Amino acid sequence: MSKAPENEKDEAQRPLRFLELLQSVAAALLGVQSNAARTRDFSRGKPLHFVIIGVVATVLFVLAVAGIVRLVLHLAGA
Repeated sequence: MSKAPENEKDEAQRPLRFLELLQSVAAALLGVQSNAARTRDFSRGKPLHFVIIGVVATVLFVLAVAGIVRLVLHLAGA
């Protein structure tokens, strides 16, 4: 039974996993991130990781929107 507090302590101090970083950035981009997740990110995450994933996600979003606009304009015959 003494393992549970150690696991919780280890869990609270381990760095964020890649999937957790992606989920956090996606929630932040959509504006729906919870206070608990934000607190977790600031305590366990590295700012550079968030910046890199945020920039990549933003570029992918802009390219997706540009592609959709081009497709719609092409289909509309413009």
